[in-house]
Order: sequence, then structure tokens, then C-alpha cells
Amino acid sequence: MKKSLTVWWDARVVGTFGLDAHGDIGFAYDPGWTNDPGCPPISLSLPKREQPFNRRECRPFFAGLLPEEVQRAEAARTLGVSPGNDFALLEKLGGDVAGALTLWPDGERPPLYDGDLATEPLGDNALRNVLDTLPTRPLLAGEKGLRLSLAGAQAKLPVVLIEGAIALPAPGQPTTHILKPPIPRLPGTTENEAFTMRLAAAAGLPVAAVEPRRVGDRPFLLVTRYDRTSANGLVRRVHQEDFCQALGIAPELKYAAEGGPTFKSGFALLRSSTARPALELLKLLDAALFNLMVGNADAHGKNFSLLYEAEGRSLAPLYDLLCTVAYPEISPKLAMKVGGAAQIDQVTEKTWRHFSEDIAMGAVLIRRRVGELAHAIDTAAPTIANDIAAMGFDKAVLDSLAVTVKERAARIFDTVAKARAGGQ
Repeated sequence: MKKSLTVWWDARVVGTFGLDAHGDIGFAYDPGWTNDPGCPPISLSLPKREQPFNRRECRPFFAGLLPEEVQRAEAARTLGVSPGNDFALLEKLGGDVAGALTLWPDGERPPLYDGDLATEPLGDNALRNVLDTLPTRPLLAGEKGLRLSLAGAQAKLPVVLIEGAIALPAPGQPTTHILKPPIPRLPGTTENEAFTMRLAAAAGLPVAAVEPRRVGDRPFLLVTRYDRTSANGLVRRVHQEDFCQALGIAPELKYAAEGGPTFKSGFALLRSSTARPALELLKLLDAALFNLMVGNADAHGKNFSLLYEAEGRSLAPLYDLLCTVAYPEISPKLAMKVGGAAQIDQVTEKTWRHFSEDIAMGAVLIRRRVGELAHAIDTAAPTIANDIAAMGFDKAVLDSLAVTVKERAARIFDTVAKARAGGQ
């Protein structure tokens, strides 16, 4: 290899991610990792083996660690590298990524972090400056001492908290939270995501914890990372991979219409790879139905992940939930069809039979969960909207969201009632 990065899992070498003289990337497991039965593969698409993986095989996983679309292009511009150069981007950004891995130049060990206070909280002016900078300088790319990466097309920044205050991480320090500024072209996204995420939690779905915050008149969202755990004051990274990575699908193809994951392939993935498939299938079912009801059309294959825990793999808590139908600029077509339906107007009583066949789960169970989730949404939406508004956020936006999701849930429930009446 012409250049290489060592892939670490905590203090152990997993393997080498390299770039050859022809510009092709590849990955090879370290023999010590391959031969240790206690060490898992870093991806279901990269099973442990002695032979190296070529570009086609390894790129979906490693490219999936990087930002996407405009965020990727802006980060590359700031760093002075090509947007298509996965190796160069990970060389600059791979010190703290989603999951348990870190990537460091060959011969360089990850900086040790002992838990002591190593950075100072950002003051209000510094925090406002970060919010202003992120849209054009994603992940604060190029900032001295920072090598941070997260997938996604929205501006965001991994951070840590010091007694509740936001701070940038010290070298080697695992980040614990994600700061998300509003999306400039879409009004009220902080209120929208906070509302949708908290509504999912109220309906019983496992979701990442979110806290809408302000600095002066500037709103932003703080999301707790589910791929981190803390014990005795020390934070530990927990491995995860999204459905695209697990299925070996490049991040550019994350939408089902482009060859990305479908609900059929997602349910099959959970059946074959998780420790408790029956439980995980119910969680994914609820996620599919909830997104349909609240109008989250952008729930694609990189918005569902597997979490690698001591007891085995599970479906990760949900994240990036947004009522996208609130914005006419965003297509209302679902990233993953539900029983052949691409949007709410196409959902009929027959949809549930087709969806049942696609995911190999009982139609009666699906219809029952539709009813239960619709009731939970109808009950909780106004209260959650009022609670967030009481924190100083836009009440008009929140009230409109509550009306939208209640109406959508009622319309979906009507199709279930018709299916029952027709014996579907």
C-alpha cells in the first residue's frame, strides 16, 4: 500500500485501511484480530478472513463513516482534497466516528484520554461562532486537534458535555453528544426534530435522547449518542453500523429506489444477524409505521443501524426523525415503500396485506400496531408540542406539527378500520 491508516477498536488493532499506487482503497484484518474468536467483524459485509478486501467490498463501510452530499463536498473543499477521495477524508476526519472504531496514520497510536478535564466549555460567543461555521465548514474540518466524522447530509458536530455545558473534545476523547444547528433552508427544524423524536419516545419507540437548546436567539438540538456508554467517569465507544454498511451498499445509493435497503431487506437483516430477532423485528415494524404516520419520508437505509452490544447485535435507537412533509421542498415520497405505497395517498386497506407479505409478519399484528401507535400519537402530540413551546421555542411551528401528525395518524388508522371491515 502507498499509504495506510490503522483501524483501532479501543486499544486493539483491527486492521489496515490502505490506498495503493493506483488510487484504489482496500482493507485487511490484522491476524491478531482475525484469530481471536472474541473479536467481531467490523461489519456484516466484512466478515473476518485472511484475504484483503478490495475497493468494491470495503468502500460501503468506510465511505459510510463520512458525511454526505453537500457536507462531504464542503469538508473536502476546506481540507483541500477531492470529495471522492474516501482515504484522504478519513485520514483527516477519522479520529472519532460512528461506532467503536478510530482510524490513525500507520505507526501512530490513538491518543490516550484518562477522563480528566481537558477542554473548557464553549462560551456563548464561541458557541454562536460554531453554529455559524458548521454549514460551510462541516465537522469543523481542519480545526487543530479535531478529527471528527459523522454520516449524514445535515450539518452537525460531535461534542462533549462538561457539567451540562458544550465543549469540543480533547484528542482521543470519545464524543458523547451531537450538536445540530437548524437547516437554513427549512424553517423550524430544531422544533421539528425535537418534537418528532420526543413523540416517538412517548409512543414507546427506542430513540436517542434529544434536548432543544438556545444560545441567545439561536436554536439548536443536542442529541445524546447511543453508541457511547459511561462507567466510573470514563466514556467507552460502542460499535454500530447502519443498514447500508451492513448490506454492503454504498452511501450514495441509500434510497431504496436507487438500490438501497428496503423494508424487506431490512427485516431479513434483523432476522439473520440479531441476538433477539423477534424483539428487533417489532422495533423496526414500529419505526416503519411511525415514520409513515408522522410524515418522515426521508427514513432511508442510513437512518437505521445495528448496535453491537455484549449480548449481541440489536436494532439501534432511532435517530434523525423529522416530519419532512411539513416542508413542500422535500419530496413526500417515502425513502422505503410500505407495502408498495410510496406516500400516504397510496395507503389503502390492501397495503397492510402487501406489507405483511414483504416483511413476513402477520397482517393482524401490523394492523394492531397501527391502531396502538395512532392512539399514542393522537394523545401525546399536543402535550409534547406545548412542552417544547414552553421552553421558548416556536409555538406556531409546534402546533402545526401536532395537527399534521394527528391528521396523518387518523388517516392511516382509517385504512386499518376498512381492512378489518373488509376482512383483509
